[in-house]
Formats: sequence, C-alpha cells, structure tokens
Amino acid sequence: MIWAGEILATISSYTTAEGKRYRVRYRKPDRSQTDKRGFKTKRAAEDFLASVTVSKNRGEYIDPGDAKETLSQLGTTWLAQQTHLKPSSLRPVEVAWRLHVEPVFGSTQVGQVRHSDVQAWVSELTSRRGATTVLRAYGVLAGILDVAVKDRRILSNPARGVNLPRKGKKERVYLTHEQVDLLASFCGDKRTLVEFLAYTGQRWGEATAERVQDLDMLRRRAKVQQNAVAVGGSIILGTPKSHEARSVPFPAFLSEPLAKLCEGKGRNDLVFGDGKTFVRMPNSRRGWWVTAIAKAHEVDPTFPTTLTRHDLRHTAASLAVSAGANVKALQKMLGHASAAMTLDTYADLFDDDLDAVATALNEARSISNVGKMWANSPSES
Repeated sequence: MIWAGEILATISSYTTAEGKRYRVRYRKPDRSQTDKRGFKTKRAAEDFLASVTVSKNRGEYIDPGDAKETLSQLGTTWLAQQTHLKPSSLRPVEVAWRLHVEPVFGSTQVGQVRHSDVQAWVSELTSRRGATTVLRAYGVLAGILDVAVKDRRILSNPARGVNLPRKGKKERVYLTHEQVDLLASFCGDKRTLVEFLAYTGQRWGEATAERVQDLDMLRRRAKVQQNAVAVGGSIILGTPKSHEARSVPFPAFLSEPLAKLCEGKGRNDLVFGDGKTFVRMPNSRRGWWVTAIAKAHEVDPTFPTTLTRHDLRHTAASLAVSAGANVKALQKMLGHASAAMTLDTYADLFDDDLDAVATALNEARSISNVGKMWANSPSES
C-alpha cells in the first residue's frame, strides 16, 4: 500500500496467459476508488501512479471513465446545446456533423482523438471539398472537443493548431445604375423587388418579409424587423441577421411601384408576392433570375453572368458610397454590427476617398505657402 499525496494507492501483481502483469488501485479526487491494470512492469505501474499524483496535485486530473465517452455521444449533446444559432445557421452545422465528422470520429473515445488524426482528416477532406465545407466541419469537431476540455474529459484540445485551408475571397460584383435598370427590365413581376434589393441593400429574406405596415411612404423608409429564410424546404421567419431592427431609406422612384404592390392588401400583408406567401429565392440554374441575367448579357456584353442575389446587396453599398454616403450611414443601412465591419467588408469602395485626401492635403499646402509668401513680401508704400 502506497500513500501518493492524498491518494491512497496499491500496486499488485496478477498472472495472465501472456505473463505477469500489474494493477494500480487508487482513489480519485472525489474519494471514489478505481484501478488501471495491464502494466507489464512494476516500474510502469509506479510511473503511472506518479503521473496520477502530479495531475491530482495540479488540479489536472482526468477521470479515465470520462475520457471513454465517444464523439458520437458528445456530438449529439453539443448539437442540442446550439440553441443560440438561428435555424438557417444550425442546419449547415448539423449537415457537417452528419456527413463529415460523425462518420470518421463518431465511434472514437474522446480521450483517443489525436492531433495527427485530426490533421490527416482535414487534409483528406480538403482534397475533395471546398474550404468552406472543410472549415465548417472542422469547427464542429473543434467545438465538441472544446467542451470536452471544459468538462475535464481531456486535458487539451487535439484539434487546435492543425493546418487549415484558406478560404479565398470571391470578387464582388457591383452593378451600375444602368445595369440595375437593364436587369430589372427582364424580371417581369419581380422588377420592383430586384430594384428594391439593389437600392436598399436588404438581404433577400429581409426584403421578402417586408409588410405593408413596414413602409413609411412619406419619409421613404422601410423597417427591417423580420427575416424569412428557407431551411430544408420550409420558410422560417425570424429576426434580421444582426438580431436588431433597423430603418432603411429607399429612393423616390420606388415609391409609386411599391404603392401599387400594396394596393388591396392589409397592413400585415407581405409587400412582395400575393401578400400571404413568401417569395422564394430563385433557382440559381434555371428560372426567371437566370433568364434575366442571360438577356441582360445579350444586350450588354459587360453584364456579369455570375451575378448572385447577394450581389444586389453589394451593389446597393457601391451605389450608396458613390452617392456620398459615409461609413456610419452605410453601416446603418446594411445592418452591420459596427463601422469597422463595414470598412472591412467594403474597403475597396473607399479607395477614391484616399485620392480625395491627397488632393485636399495638396490644396492645404498650397494655401499655406501662399500665406507665407504674402507674410514675407515687403509691404507696399
């Protein structure tokens, strides 16, 4: 019997078909007794007991039983706790877990996950999937293991520090006023919706959730209070992405077509569509959106054929900046959490401001030099 710190422990031998083996019996921090067997030498058993003693004294002790929980068990619990995510954000996380994480690590005990295993998995997944998919799947695994660390199932997260693929930035598309008008002319009964998106910067779900009572025709403002997002074939109505309502201006030329869309509808009816059913996002391969882009390109060969619905939001930002909107106004219009986020997202739109700064500095210097010349010149009699 050995006293190891506060842990009363014993090392005993026993015989197996493979030969003599040693067993270590010891008390855990909660004073319950446990054991570990299978040591081939007494020295190995003593080394293990010493490591238990050190981890206990440092407050780093990990119960071997807790480390035996599988990733499948922990992952199911972790997913159920992601209540802070909106349905549209939770769904891709669930898909990443089901398709990429659980099939590989589901049956693995959390204490047996190795850094090299995670790196090999990330590298293999990168060879056949895009960076967005890889990063999302990795985030799920790393998040589960972070909780395991906090629950003291493992001492450190083996997923942290692996080499990850870089997500390339997609070049943004900005339409001109003329191109917006050209596109809208081929959108049929969706014309006003397309123009509304291109001049207010609202997301598709925010625009299609607008109700008659949200429009202030006198001040030309549209309240953004809800967001209609397609999740698994169903439309889920929630708050805007920032979770905060905002008021967005719309240009005067949209007043009349918006008023026509509201005719005969109740205050709580939807502005776009029949008033009762949310207008669904168009198909990216066929339908009115793709047809309108193709026709616009035929008329104007410079019209971008890769245009997405979200590019209309980028277009709104570009047109607003070219019209003189400052960063704070653009932040409020787009519903960004901070002006810094707006600058990070649309830094390229403010390049012309640097030219204006240089011009202003040059003019200021010229004025200053002229003043010095007058001050130093002899006075006239």
